[in-house]
Amino acid sequence: MGMAPDELHFKPRIQVINQDQIDQIHSATLDVLERTGVDIPHPKALEMLSGHGARVEDDRVKIPSWMVEDAIQRAPSRVILGTRTGKRTITLERDKTYFGPSLDCVDYLDPKTHARRRFVSDNVKVTATLCDALPHLHWAMIIGMADDVPPDIADRVIARYAMEYCEKPIAFCSKDTASSKDIYAMALLLCGGKENFDMAPCLLHYSEPISPLAYFGLAVDKIIFCAQNNIPLINSSAPQAAGTAPATLAGTVVQGNAETLSGLVLHQYVKPGAPFVAGAQATVMDMRTAVFSYGACEMPLMTAALAQMAQHYRLPFFGTAGATDAKFCDAQAGAEATFQCLAAATIGSGLVHDCGSWLDHGSLASPEFMVLANEIVDAVDHFMQGLSLDEESLALDVIDRVGPRGHFLQDPHTFNNFKKIRYSEIFDRAILDQWKASGSKTFEQRLQEVTLKKMEHRPEPLPKDTVKILDEMQRGWR
Repeated sequence: MGMAPDELHFKPRIQVINQDQIDQIHSATLDVLERTGVDIPHPKALEMLSGHGARVEDDRVKIPSWMVEDAIQRAPSRVILGTRTGKRTITLERDKTYFGPSLDCVDYLDPKTHARRRFVSDNVKVTATLCDALPHLHWAMIIGMADDVPPDIADRVIARYAMEYCEKPIAFCSKDTASSKDIYAMALLLCGGKENFDMAPCLLHYSEPISPLAYFGLAVDKIIFCAQNNIPLINSSAPQAAGTAPATLAGTVVQGNAETLSGLVLHQYVKPGAPFVAGAQATVMDMRTAVFSYGACEMPLMTAALAQMAQHYRLPFFGTAGATDAKFCDAQAGAEATFQCLAAATIGSGLVHDCGSWLDHGSLASPEFMVLANEIVDAVDHFMQGLSLDEESLALDVIDRVGPRGHFLQDPHTFNNFKKIRYSEIFDRAILDQWKASGSKTFEQRLQEVTLKKMEHRPEPLPKDTVKILDEMQRGWR
């Protein structure tokens, strides 16, 4: 009996919570939203939510379970993202996984000198170009702050350079709705107008509730603006167990889920069906240092649980992986990033950020770490392909042809298939004498060489007329 096509290939998969636990977390989440509620200091949002059935007491909004479940049903189960040229490259649905970097680093680690300094606007050009060059980083973020330009326009400047120097879909954040409008206007210019943008948005907005259970008024403005304009919105909670969330992992997961779904309710009652991406980067407070730990093993566990909750709701998800608490691109950084990326892929964490651009608790961007993360994700992608069991892969005739005590090196089947094996630019497999003969280069030296080579990449330049318009826009920012 032959095997059906879907039985020939199996995607590796893990789960960290079962269906009974999913139901229990959902019920607990509804209880938090109904009984405790969330603070939303925004009169327009309060009026709208009250008018649709929420109980409003001052700025506290208590959301009945039927409103939460109605919002889940209103939201699309699939969000498409595209390049600035309109090519649809990312389909967020179910357990599909796409890796990308992060945002808002305040420092930059120079790959030539390894000196640490403040992140400036020119560093955005470098990191955006590098992200464009790295094939296993599927999308981009703005990665760093711009310490060299006025704070009032810094968010727009780095968004401009990120879009100019990287063709991939880009996630951004902004200080207020005025900035969001200007960044959205640039995206419309680059992709050829609103019709093209709506077909395959090249831009999505990152927003974050304030743990525990609160929103900043300006953030609510941006959520409303995104819903009204069909800009895909990421609403990603960031609860810290024992700090801004309960000390237990389950309590933190419930609170994080409640924070994310509260944003979904607001967003979907502004405009039903507007593109929404649930998100989380839940972790622990390290009681020895009080840091929000990006390397803790609890972070991928809780994020995986929240990814499963999003899959249960049929909502696209924004996950976290590839970050580290290490200060340099060292063994700790590699170990923490690898563990997180494999966990994210096997759980199916959707749009996964932080890959290689967050050292030192989310404060430090490093081109070398980005290149290492690309290498890690490449290996993870190969692992996630699983084993193909078609006739060519099973190779029964080849085994029979070579037989006992033979070898496969000169067999045509080997020539046809050996290139499917993954080979690394960075990780060394040579024997000691070969390694010495090639220069005795350490891992760090190889990583630096590959990084500097990748940084020579240049994305397809924008037309001069488009750059001129961007310059005019920038001169008008206030």
